[in-house]
Amino acid sequence: MSTETATAADDVFAELVGQDAVVNQLRSVVAAANPTHAWLFTGPPGSGRSNAARAFAAALNCTEGQGCGRCRSCRLVASDSHPAVSLVSTENVSYRIEDVRDLISTAQDRPQGARWRVIVIEDADRMTERATNVLLKSIEEPPPQTIWVLCAPSPADVLVTIRSRCRHVSLRVPPTEAVADLLVTRDGLNRQQAEFAARVAQNHIGVARRLAGSAEARERREKVVSLPIRVRSASQAVLAAAELVSVAEAEAQAEAESRLAQEEAGLRRSLGLELEEKIPPKLRAQFKRLQEESARRAKRSVTDSLDRTLIDLTTVYRDVLSLKLQAGAELINEHLRGDLEQLAEALSPEQSLACLDALSDARIRIRQNVPAQLAMEALMMNLIPRRHRLR
Repeated sequence: MSTETATAADDVFAELVGQDAVVNQLRSVVAAANPTHAWLFTGPPGSGRSNAARAFAAALNCTEGQGCGRCRSCRLVASDSHPAVSLVSTENVSYRIEDVRDLISTAQDRPQGARWRVIVIEDADRMTERATNVLLKSIEEPPPQTIWVLCAPSPADVLVTIRSRCRHVSLRVPPTEAVADLLVTRDGLNRQQAEFAARVAQNHIGVARRLAGSAEARERREKVVSLPIRVRSASQAVLAAAELVSVAEAEAQAEAESRLAQEEAGLRRSLGLELEEKIPPKLRAQFKRLQEESARRAKRSVTDSLDRTLIDLTTVYRDVLSLKLQAGAELINEHLRGDLEQLAEALSPEQSLACLDALSDARIRIRQNVPAQLAMEALMMNLIPRRHRLR
């Protein structure tokens, strides 16, 4: 392998495919060696906001260049173990004030053995107004050598008092070809597999990788996108909604129970308790906190799972609308073209748009904690082709 090829492959910005303008912007900031103290990285799901923030953090502290990807510092950032770089996310519905206060405390520490202490907050849009106000003063008057990087879907998802104090970096969803190229070179997929995964994932790199690597994930998606084709009555709509919610809840519960068991076992070891030993009363509060965290994670997991389902369903009606308008573009679900053409015959362009609006409303309701069963039932009833609805 040539030196140039190795360098390109190892560069921390290598996976920011289709983001040349952003990469050039961040490289110039790193080269200037005097970065702004607060940043806001925005872009739709799949644009690589978190990857860009991680790459930026690595480049700022790179010891052999501007993000070489090979030095010890870059490798530590890549493995989430750099002592001066905090990559923060929440598995709860929103960040708690205590979480933000802990970050502010961390921001006061000098970056031992590094140029900058970088704190990356993923899903900053999940921060409540109270939590954001706690963070505001630290962003207004940050400690020396501390850089805050907030990630959110759009500037509007962050309070104006925060975004007005941040330098903005806007990312876009990369083109299908670029995502497919990455899956071929980095994940070893053949071209056909890579292009299929990139297309049905709507160029979301993380989702494309999951679909390419998991037969179960592909099967689950196929069941979801076939629902509008199969559901033809109110009773079928109710059953389909129940199935979607049940699957999401079962997946979330299984994942939560598995992780809770691991965390409780780890806590027992740290406290010197045997696996089956009764928990002393004075230590029960610590185990109760773990259980409460697990319940919050499970709730967030259900919300995220249903949101992915709704995004997948959205691709069906985008394809139907494309067929109705004879756009001539390749369908996201090209492998279902025959079924989609039949669905398109049952819907007018206006009805297709109404279905897309219903899906958007359902996503909002789920995020606003409307009971999942009610939100999904209302949605599925709206997705029944009009000529098939019960009178």
